[in-house]
Amino acid sequence: MCTIKILFLGDSITDVGRDRNDPGSLGSGYPLLISARLGADRPGTFTFRNTGVSGDRSVDVYARIKRDCWNWRPDVLSLLVGVNDVWHDLGEDRNGVDAERFHRVCRMLAEDTLARLPEVTLLLMEPFVLPGTGTRENWEAFSREVTLRAQAVREIAGEFHAHFLPLQALLDDACKRRPPEYWLMDGVHPTPAGHQLIADAWLELFRREIGELSFEK
Repeated sequence: MCTIKILFLGDSITDVGRDRNDPGSLGSGYPLLISARLGADRPGTFTFRNTGVSGDRSVDVYARIKRDCWNWRPDVLSLLVGVNDVWHDLGEDRNGVDAERFHRVCRMLAEDTLARLPEVTLLLMEPFVLPGTGTRENWEAFSREVTLRAQAVREIAGEFHAHFLPLQALLDDACKRRPPEYWLMDGVHPTPAGHQLIADAWLELFRREIGELSFEK
């Protein structure tokens, strides 16, 4: 029986310690939580793969998109990228990706993927940031620049009729209940509770806007 193939693509927030030598390894973050819930609810309906790579910027994801996405031919591509495009510009290497270039690269990711896989469903996740040990020193820059990249992802989702998953407001609201470090350990990387928040939001969007009945196998 053919299954619906769901691919998670992104940086360390998606990677979360996956075993690069095991194609079935999903790491210990939101992709694992999503696969567990959908797998329990609809046994045998889905196949999951995680090709997140810690440290990746948008340009790194684009460079490996054929190997780590197109060749597998997923039915659903879930993409989360953006914070490293900012973070890598605030350290000694100064190797980030400015907002305009980020928009161009992410637009190419969407356009080229749809050209190669016209039936794929795109789910674009909003990049996010909170005050934390990794972000407070440059908080103004983080907040401003991540917001610009979030706006770009939203615009690209609208242009290509992709599904957009807002996450910044979700995390901001969660901080009314517990401090930022409860959700993101350093302002960027989710804690287990943060990953659960993201997974729950992903699943809600999937069930509301996509769902397995959208696919004919």
